[in-house]
Amino acid sequence: MKPYAESCDINKDPILDVLKEVFADRRRVLELASGTGQHAVHFGRALPHLTWQTSELQPNHTGIQAWLDEAQLPNVLAPVQIDANDEHWPVGNFDAIFNANTVHILSWPEVEKLFAGIGRVLNSGGILCLYGPFNYNGNFTSDSNARFDIWLKARNPLSGVRDFEALNALAEAQDMTLLSDIEMPINNRTLVWQRT
Repeated sequence: MKPYAESCDINKDPILDVLKEVFADRRRVLELASGTGQHAVHFGRALPHLTWQTSELQPNHTGIQAWLDEAQLPNVLAPVQIDANDEHWPVGNFDAIFNANTVHILSWPEVEKLFAGIGRVLNSGGILCLYGPFNYNGNFTSDSNARFDIWLKARNPLSGVRDFEALNALAEAQDMTLLSDIEMPINNRTLVWQRT
């Protein structure tokens, strides 16, 4: 049985609208934390010019593979094991990286390691596309994001909605420059950086 996340069905088309533009001239994409695999199938089908590499922690591979087996897309690859804490990721280099809804789940030291890993595998000129809820100047952008932050911290005190400025500093430390900060439905954003 395939895993299912309602949030993926809600956000997949607005995210795809962004990816059609920012990944138009890309070829090889690494999706960090592919979750259920729903995004990979949706984006891979709509963007056949991309080779889409899924990744996740090992326990989630079976669920992702169930989606891939059903979709039978030649350009969407079986998941590889990537843990933000690992100093070596078992992949080559990519001209684009996509991630949705992960940095608020990880602890801040893990977010720092995630960006360090991105720096190891993103080519010069490569694009990083990050989707999720973000704070600005330490402030929540909505009451729902504030409530979401409380819920996250109740599950894990080290998680929480992250500040854009802190994430941008991590990106800049990996020689990335912000290209776009795009408003998305339900108080989310898509941040797009390019490696110089």
